[in-house]
Amino acid sequence: MPWHIVIAGGGFGGFHAARTLEKTLAPQAARVTLVADSNFMLYTPLLPGAAAGTLEPRHVVVPLREELHRTDLRLGTVVGGDPSRNVLSVRSPESDAVEELVYDQLIVALGSVSRTLPVPGLAEHAVGFKSLPEAIALRNRLLRTFEIAERMTDAAERAAWLTYVFVGAGYAGLEGLAELQDCAADVISLYPRCRTSGVRFILVEAQERVMPEIPAPLAEFSQRELRSRGIEIRTNTTLEAVTADTATLSGGEVVPTRTVVWTAGVRPQPVIARLGLRTDKGGRIEVDRTMLAKGTDNVWAIGDAAAVPDPARGLKHPTPPTAQHAIRQGRLVAKNVAATLGTGKVRPFRFKTKGVFVDMGRGRAVASTMGLRWRGAPAWWLARTYHLAMMPGTKRKLRLLVDWNVGLVFGRDASELGQLGHPENFGPPAPDSNRIAPSTGPVEAIEGPAVPAPGDSVGTPATVSPG
Repeated sequence: MPWHIVIAGGGFGGFHAARTLEKTLAPQAARVTLVADSNFMLYTPLLPGAAAGTLEPRHVVVPLREELHRTDLRLGTVVGGDPSRNVLSVRSPESDAVEELVYDQLIVALGSVSRTLPVPGLAEHAVGFKSLPEAIALRNRLLRTFEIAERMTDAAERAAWLTYVFVGAGYAGLEGLAELQDCAADVISLYPRCRTSGVRFILVEAQERVMPEIPAPLAEFSQRELRSRGIEIRTNTTLEAVTADTATLSGGEVVPTRTVVWTAGVRPQPVIARLGLRTDKGGRIEVDRTMLAKGTDNVWAIGDAAAVPDPARGLKHPTPPTAQHAIRQGRLVAKNVAATLGTGKVRPFRFKTKGVFVDMGRGRAVASTMGLRWRGAPAWWLARTYHLAMMPGTKRKLRLLVDWNVGLVFGRDASELGQLGHPENFGPPAPDSNRIAPSTGPVEAIEGPAVPAPGDSVGTPATVSPG
């Protein structure tokens, strides 16, 4: 019987590990099973574009079955594992039944979830920005708040609906805020009252500067660019509390707002603690330089789930949770697994970041490549070129090109499609036909049209939960 290689997780690391195994091992040598909770890989760097309407949501995902031709895709949720028996426990999506997958080699690439803090009201009133449903929900929320504010006669109340607070100034927070602000600037001309009042975007960061992942000069340029667009930046500031209509910042400032977006970091998937593997203080799986889990001889871990020693920092710290590192780790771990089975040689992870790109909307970006720093339109062009090159599949690349060029010529679409995926009940109307169908989720009672709660959107994303 051929060797059975199981990959847990269908993100960047898991996808590229499976793809490389297909190229490296002959079909008769091993069979590969990829366990994922959805049948696509989300290209996360393009998530802000999907949220802002410059990209069709389906074009920022890669269907796994289209790109993986010899890998057995199994939809399910990993709930545990036992390395001593070489089994991985997987729950089926259609039932609560748990199946044990027996493996000869296991690659753990389960990624991460939003890192949250015990901030009062955060779980109830904030929305995350890590998944595709959350991104689309945020765009729908932006457009719905415009619709509501347009009908209000009270200027202070309208201003509260048009105030948006982003917490966390890393990649997700800065790029997400910049793209949403760009979207708001494009569509506000359709709302006369909102145009008179204007919108307010606030970026809150606990550290001394934005984007600690990139060189200080680039971060400073990013900050100046955002402030030139009217975005308020609060560094050395934390979020203290959230209610349905306010956000309280450290120092006592109370910001009237109906939208708080939490993007303050990530942490490993909680299930990693139930895999029977050694983890570090941050919850990542402890691995050596070849990405082999410590204490095992056939379990490997990569990406946000693993504490892979970072060559750029003297092997004393784990690699950062970026797509660049996950892709390279996925490719290398596949070759190391193949080497363990007799094809090739096991090698340590040596990749160092070659460049960073921060896309801040149309024609605006900062970048650092091979020691050269870029900003403005050249950096924006480089960022899009890089993502186009890294997107798997010719069809996906062409779709990105079409979306970007259509957007440049015709602008953004201003349709709010929050009811997609939530059809009204089939059959006769309910006795109270003026009420919104229960399938849309809870709504907040206000004067004028109803606004969905933060969790309502295409696909019903989960709001942030206490960490």
